[in-house]
Amino acid sequence: MKKKVLIIVENMAVPFDTRVWKEATSLQTNGYDVTVICPRTKGCSEPYELLEGVHIYRHPSAAEGNSPFGYLFEYGCALFFEFIYSLWIFFRRGFHVLQGCNPPDDIFLVALPFKLFGVKYIFDHHDTCPELYLSKYEKKNTFYKIQVFLEKLTYRFSDVLMATNESYKGLAVTRGGLAPEDVFVVRNGPNLDTFKPVPPNPALKHGKPFLVGYVGTMSIQEGLDILLDVALYIKNSGRNDIHFTCVGGGPGLPALRQMVIDKNLQDTVNFTGRVSDADLLEVLSTADVCVNPDKPCEMNDISTMIKIMEYMALSKPIVQFDLKEGRYSAGDAALYSDTQNQIPDFAKNILWLMDHPEERKRMGESGRKRVETELAWKYSEKNLLAAYERAFEKRS
Repeated sequence: MKKKVLIIVENMAVPFDTRVWKEATSLQTNGYDVTVICPRTKGCSEPYELLEGVHIYRHPSAAEGNSPFGYLFEYGCALFFEFIYSLWIFFRRGFHVLQGCNPPDDIFLVALPFKLFGVKYIFDHHDTCPELYLSKYEKKNTFYKIQVFLEKLTYRFSDVLMATNESYKGLAVTRGGLAPEDVFVVRNGPNLDTFKPVPPNPALKHGKPFLVGYVGTMSIQEGLDILLDVALYIKNSGRNDIHFTCVGGGPGLPALRQMVIDKNLQDTVNFTGRVSDADLLEVLSTADVCVNPDKPCEMNDISTMIKIMEYMALSKPIVQFDLKEGRYSAGDAALYSDTQNQIPDFAKNILWLMDHPEERKRMGESGRKRVETELAWKYSEKNLLAAYERAFEKRS
């Protein structure tokens, strides 16, 4: 009997969510029947699509929340549609394992009724939601306590957990009480078969000698307000030879574009919004330096950012803050900025790299080698398959 899997992801459409898409295609390639439920978004609006053998069902979605009540409404709508779609898929196609990808930590609610029929629940732990909430709102109010409660229940009802790094695995065992043999580290490395450098395009430097590249979600905890202050600091220091391009979409994008105007940085910074993979690769391949300005906080300290490995896959030197998991990923492919003296030190590291091309080359080559030998997706795939084998063992 073919093993059937349902994957639910709540905060991003597939295949835009590259981690979930790599998981889905890896499972399908290895003989699993894979179905994905995700929201409809711009560029991914087809209600149903069969893509590379993976069945994708996209449900209607509310506007992206940017406040506690906004998130409550957004995720409440998502939860309703996820359950309805899951019920229909269960009786039409069937599934033996349901994988929930956070945030938020509420997808276990969809899984609970199906557990009565022997379905096992795999929690794919993308973000630590209590710490994520603190990074956005910096207060332990009722909504924070709800995050803590939902996380506790998610751990409680998970049969197997996939963690993005050792820090998250430690939380699952200590905070979540899961047995170590039920927790698998599945890192979010790039697929080197598809994520490859392309020829640089000098026009993307906006007439300047140097380009700083960034890719990621546009939201508060990403530290893009810090990056804009760094760009302003560099501009005010008299360096007008550097342009900053930030690629990606998200709820913070309109506010960030307004900040560019307010700081008079239109000649120094541009936000592209969400673009195609080809355009993303062209921007990053053209960049001289790539940055990860994630603000120093507990959540970012213990989280692994896919952008770091993507920069490394393209042989780009990196500037980021000195955070635990960021340092583990990048090694000596990055310069690490002071978490206290944030703006001047981050700017200093960017300028130093621009003025030392031989070091840019050395760091880029070091990062590429680390991805090729340790961090590429092919090294994570075996743990993904092991996690599913464990879940199916529990069914028997």
